[in-house]
Amino acid sequence: MTPQPEKHAPVRRRSVLGTALGGTAVAALPTTAHAGEPAPPDGPARPTGAGRPWRLRDTMTTDGSWQRFLRGQDLVWSRPPTLWYEGPFLGDGLLGSMVYLEPGANSIRFTVQHGRVQDHRPEFGSGWGTCRLPVGHLTLDPVGTITAVDWRLSLYDAELTGAVTTSAGTLTLSALVHGEVLAARVTASGGERVAWTFHPEEAISPRRIQEAPPSGYTANPAWTTRTAPDGTEQVLQPLTGGGQTATSYRRAGDDLLLSVGHSFPSGTAAEADALRNLERASSYAALRRRHTGWWHAFYRKSFVSFPDQRLQSFHWIQLYKVASASRAGGPVMATPGPWLEPTPWPAVWWNLNVQLEYWLIQGFNHPELDSLATTLRQNQEQLAANVPAAYRTDSSGIGRSSDMFADREVGQPGTGAETGDLTWALHNVWLSYRHSMDTSLLRDTIYPVLRRAINYYLHFLTPGGDGRLHLPSTLSPEYPVVPPQDTNYDLALIRWGCQTLIDSARLLAIKDELIPRWQEVLTRLTPYPVDDNGFMIGADTPYAQSHRHYSHLLMVYPLHLVNWDQPENRDLITRSVVRWHALTGAHRGYSYTGAASMYAMTGDGDTAISYLRKFFDPASRYPCRANTHYTEAGPVIETPLSASQSLHDMFCQSWGGTVRVFPAVPSAWADVTLHNFRTQGAFLVSAVRTAGVTRFIRVRSLAGEPLRLRHGLSGSVTAVLEDGTPARTRDLGDGTLAIDLLEGREVLVHSGTRPDLVIAPVAVSEPGAAWGLP
Repeated sequence: MTPQPEKHAPVRRRSVLGTALGGTAVAALPTTAHAGEPAPPDGPARPTGAGRPWRLRDTMTTDGSWQRFLRGQDLVWSRPPTLWYEGPFLGDGLLGSMVYLEPGANSIRFTVQHGRVQDHRPEFGSGWGTCRLPVGHLTLDPVGTITAVDWRLSLYDAELTGAVTTSAGTLTLSALVHGEVLAARVTASGGERVAWTFHPEEAISPRRIQEAPPSGYTANPAWTTRTAPDGTEQVLQPLTGGGQTATSYRRAGDDLLLSVGHSFPSGTAAEADALRNLERASSYAALRRRHTGWWHAFYRKSFVSFPDQRLQSFHWIQLYKVASASRAGGPVMATPGPWLEPTPWPAVWWNLNVQLEYWLIQGFNHPELDSLATTLRQNQEQLAANVPAAYRTDSSGIGRSSDMFADREVGQPGTGAETGDLTWALHNVWLSYRHSMDTSLLRDTIYPVLRRAINYYLHFLTPGGDGRLHLPSTLSPEYPVVPPQDTNYDLALIRWGCQTLIDSARLLAIKDELIPRWQEVLTRLTPYPVDDNGFMIGADTPYAQSHRHYSHLLMVYPLHLVNWDQPENRDLITRSVVRWHALTGAHRGYSYTGAASMYAMTGDGDTAISYLRKFFDPASRYPCRANTHYTEAGPVIETPLSASQSLHDMFCQSWGGTVRVFPAVPSAWADVTLHNFRTQGAFLVSAVRTAGVTRFIRVRSLAGEPLRLRHGLSGSVTAVLEDGTPARTRDLGDGTLAIDLLEGREVLVHSGTRPDLVIAPVAVSEPGAAWGLP
């Protein structure tokens, strides 16, 4: 039976702040009382502060201010990059290109890859049958021997510019990607000339670097070439499983324009798409105007500045990177992003990679980059088809890896299978809802898909002799020992999922017949298995060998079900994180970013930054690379993006229904500026910290949600609305204010006399070299 909303029951805009948000359930706070309304039942709200109207003085409002600031974050090259993780990278969420020396040749390679280009033979699995497929690469082939480069990747313009010096002369170049078109403009001087060559690549899985094709696999047909009537060159790649990839390119004077189309099941539409993209592009100059207009508007949605030059630059490069790799409505990011290289992971990985890829878009205030939420909304039928046939009427799931359509069957509890990955991905979509308070996202995606994902678990929960509900054997992602039952990864996701469904049903005014069952699960589900070292992998399975994942710690981070606001759990959290990192050998980059975020949750900024810096230490086994990308056995995009989220967790957190400003800033960073940082509850937070002290906090409400603000201010605190009237507040203790804030209104919170309300970059106190090869 499909649950229906109650008749005449309005969908409420305010949230139910419960354990779905992390931590102990708390009551929703009252909205602002209007004239003549009775005070809330727990006592009158207390007006705080008074005075004249105020407004922020934002110095980051002009093209010049943004251009100057972001120029200081640019990547630069004074010597030629020889590997993909050294070179410039360009992208528009679909088409991606990396630039480096052609291996074994005297040429500059521009890779040409596309997020929609994949095979369509699911019978061979995601590694081969539905994997991302390579397209090809361009080479810029000079007359003389390449001796030097002088390049800059401008973040503000999302454009590569510079020169290639050869023994014969100079090639001056610029390049960008926009509207699924790679555009380059190159001029020659001295004895040089401009010569471009497109090299199609075989349409076979990049996984072949690790293993042979599966039995029965046949190669895709060879590509063919043709020249269109207008002189455009085309490479057409048919696929055995249906569909087509088409690459079209043309030169006009100094300009080269190239586009890639992919269609399925049509075997001809890709060709028309690629040609249409070129027609729309017109010229480098015309495309550049549209391109820079998009990027200049994009950056202005938020601002952050802190005094570590190397990390500040890295942080802004990650925003550029994720916008180059993902746009809402497009394909969910594959593990290498849109920059495909030889890799064992040429698909979408759902047991950690996807989740880490998208966290940073929330604080940066860029919901328009969320292709994960749109992927799950658009592929609900496939998610249902992924579970065994006996459960498809009411359940959904996804296996460890899939194509962009989420096509991968999921194993069954009791077989040691990995079953929780869809539920964890839905937590990301829940974060998107909480940061936007977009009810349609809750109603159309989270609620129906999460209901089915939790239903899959419910089929297998069974009571034990202790009266508790237990889950048969499932895998904690990538841990080599499978617990006989009660894997912590799944127990945490079940708890989060049941509470979120109960809260969501209340928000959507749905009388769901399963609510009593979800409540029963929350009451009777077995406790998390723990031992003297903290959280175990599962029942009878201690954390006993080094593990790069923190799948057994999801209840701590990012779910915050067990958190630092619960004093009784602090020792357990500490022991668990210490034990996780005490066993070394398997740790990877995201092991350090995860620990940094966990310590930030505890308020320990110095320990948090010490773990984060391990990711940037060249002595680490898997450090951040020269262009801020990351590789293990192949490109993996999620770890640098998660490092940006670790920085966000130091600057501002919003779990458990409380917005925490500057909760874990490292002591060495005396000055930090945030502007329009987006939090759960759909608040935009601006705050300035100077000389180690928070000077002011401004919060703007986008949805009229209850606001609890942990401000970190000392002394008498003033809270005043933008028109100068006192805000209605309640002191909740522990430096936390409940503030009544209507949708569209702003509150300024400070101590002492009103400070200067200036948003500006902070001075660098820790200089560092530019990223790239400076």
